[in-house]
Amino acid sequence: MKWFWYWCLCCLSSVSYAHKASDSYLNIQQIDASTLHIQWDIALRDLDILLNLDANNDRQLTWREVVVRTLELEQLATQNLVIRRNTQDCKTDNVQPIAIDNHVDGAYAVMRFSVQCEQQGAWAIQYRLLQNIDVLHRGILSWQALHQTAQTLVVAAGEQEVILSDLDQQHTVQSFWQEGISHIWAGYDHILFLLSLLLPIVLVRHQQTWQPVQRWQTALLDAVGIVTAFTLAHSLTLVLAALQWVYLPSRLVESLIAASVIIAALHNLWPVLHRWRWLMAFAFGLIHGFGFASALTDLTAGLEAPLWALLGFNLGVETGQLMIVMVFIPLAYFYRASPYYQRWLLTGGSLAVASVASLWLCQRLFNLSLIAG
Repeated sequence: MKWFWYWCLCCLSSVSYAHKASDSYLNIQQIDASTLHIQWDIALRDLDILLNLDANNDRQLTWREVVVRTLELEQLATQNLVIRRNTQDCKTDNVQPIAIDNHVDGAYAVMRFSVQCEQQGAWAIQYRLLQNIDVLHRGILSWQALHQTAQTLVVAAGEQEVILSDLDQQHTVQSFWQEGISHIWAGYDHILFLLSLLLPIVLVRHQQTWQPVQRWQTALLDAVGIVTAFTLAHSLTLVLAALQWVYLPSRLVESLIAASVIIAALHNLWPVLHRWRWLMAFAFGLIHGFGFASALTDLTAGLEAPLWALLGFNLGVETGQLMIVMVFIPLAYFYRASPYYQRWLLTGGSLAVASVASLWLCQRLFNLSLIAG
């Protein structure tokens, strides 16, 4: 089970509180048959990477440092966002002065301009920002054709052209489904909570000791109950929070998620609920749903977020979660009778998880930097 300890080390080196990826927000609206209006919000930290805006290297960008580079910022925008119609590049005009706006993860430069294309045919874009620099960067695109409902899409730099007229609900669901999978795989706290609950499924408690289960159906039934309870709970609060019907402060949510990981891990050492762990999965799953909703809100900040984006993201979270469970359960069942499973994985692994989660909890409660990221 060396893979488990290696993975715990990965958790220790991860960002544990503010783990928002690099995004930009691109609103494109068709004004008439030949004109598009564009608003592009790009994080100042990303612009600093590309243009070294921090002239005095004091790690504090000022308005003056940004404004004096206006021409370069405009050139960067036109070079990294190509808009075509019928294979012909469109012309940029009516460039407005750069403004500054704040998103959940900091300050963004707001660039507004128009694009003119007299040619007929479908509108297409190619997104290139931070191409070959940040593989995790993506653009959150909102496209509204003339007299049509806006469509939302997640695009990565360097991908093939996106035909705007082809965008529909299916593309929205698919792109946010992929983001949901990425989020659950990068969400170490969510994964550790689920794995902590699943570790004892291949064991039964008998006379204060753990014994291997005799039938795989027993372990599978226990896993189904836990995963179903967790899924129902976090899906409920994800929907409620994403639709802004219920709200909890981000720091409180992240702190409670860390606490849930600690409790789930320590419960393996001093079990109380035993075969009723699905209750714990449901109760804390409600809190984890707020964490998923926060990630979805970050993705769609400043954009129209239709229900299709919510559906796709939730399906992606469930898909990524199911992949993890399908890999873990056969391995756990195969090694259940090994003394290493109980001694190193269940006992030692639970202690390691509780230790990592305790650092997360301190960091999130008091806004500290205990774990490098």
